[in-house]
Amino acid sequence: MSDFIIIKKKLKNFKKKIYVNSDKSLSIRAILLASQAVGVSKIYNLLESEDVINAIKALKKLGIKIIKKKNFFEIYGKGLNGYSPKKKETIYAGNSGTFGRLILSALIKTNANVKITGDKSLSKRDFYRIIEPLRKFGANIKSKNNCLPINIEGSKFLRPIKYIEKLGSAQCKSAVMIAALNTPGITKIKAKKSRNHTELFFKFLKIPILVKKKKFFDEIHVAGLKQFKNFEYNIPGDISSASFFIALTILSENSQLLIKNVNLNVTRLGIINILKMMNAKIYIKNKTQYKGETIGDILVKSSKNLKAINCPIKFNTSAIDEFLIIFLVASKAKGVSIFKNLEELKKKESNRLLLGSKILKLIGVKNKIEKGDNIRIWGNQNLELEGSYSIKDYMKDHRIMAMATISALTLGGNWKIYDKNSINTSFPDFIKILKNIGAKFVE
Repeated sequence: MSDFIIIKKKLKNFKKKIYVNSDKSLSIRAILLASQAVGVSKIYNLLESEDVINAIKALKKLGIKIIKKKNFFEIYGKGLNGYSPKKKETIYAGNSGTFGRLILSALIKTNANVKITGDKSLSKRDFYRIIEPLRKFGANIKSKNNCLPINIEGSKFLRPIKYIEKLGSAQCKSAVMIAALNTPGITKIKAKKSRNHTELFFKFLKIPILVKKKKFFDEIHVAGLKQFKNFEYNIPGDISSASFFIALTILSENSQLLIKNVNLNVTRLGIINILKMMNAKIYIKNKTQYKGETIGDILVKSSKNLKAINCPIKFNTSAIDEFLIIFLVASKAKGVSIFKNLEELKKKESNRLLLGSKILKLIGVKNKIEKGDNIRIWGNQNLELEGSYSIKDYMKDHRIMAMATISALTLGGNWKIYDKNSINTSFPDFIKILKNIGAKFVE
């Protein structure tokens, strides 16, 4: 089978109801915490993407029994510090920065030397941001250039730390929280606002945690060495996956889409807030609470009169994974949109700021990266494509692949998009759902 897809036609008008794949952030946290719980946990609707499958394989190498049933996964947790790897074990984190960083933290007390490896993209990403605090806890970590592969050897003599997280990185904050579980005393964190899935999960599991919300940061205290019980959890849909279909509908003519059962955590709603500022027709329906998380449906309608914005930086952390698709919507807005302080966008699976800019230029959208981490986009409400476009050499970044696909289906032209399987990292049903809506592909 070819490693590319060809798209020759825009998607025609549609009116559909869909479910997107499950939330990747919650899926990884659920299996990782279940592996450290006491007893057998059941995780329903677990995302079966490459990132999560790699995480499951890694946990099995650490001695955790995991069984796939018809409607759920059973995870046989062994409690805190319950991992039992070989004296020298290697586990593979694939493309997942979340799992790569969180599993390092979970191994902080393990009596073995474990090597963490990753794919080409993950092996280029910075791990110093988590190596530094883990060493302060007392972990023995060896790494060249602060990137994978990394060797960690647990310590019996851990100590709680005070940690300041300045980047707005939920991965770093969560890694310190998970390390604190195996540490005596109280670990104190001062963190810039970011996703709070781990805090909500800790509260649901009755792990001793105190969160004080300030205007620009949160103070988090975690008490260590407190065992927690097995649990059941049903993973909702991922708003990052939904974002591509939100943009698809906004940019298509005479169309409407209802996206069911999506995680609407307030720390993930940046894309909704930003696109509404641009006059996108997006409506939240049927909101409910589930074990700390907010879940609901997203109704999206075609939106002709999009306007450019100067995007408030307060939305950056809550939209960091969705900026590529936001840039695409901005390319069809009236006026010049400005997005600032996007340094973290350059440190994802690829340099998304640079590659996003290149794709926009490829399709004739004027844009300029300014001061290193700002981008200015000149929108064109009449943007339509007729040429041929080839997308390749993008570090197999799943979100670049999806951005290019939505561009082809909404703007026209003849597209050839390589590394089509890169989307399986996070959203294995992406192409299948597009086909159900009416998209045509040559594979």
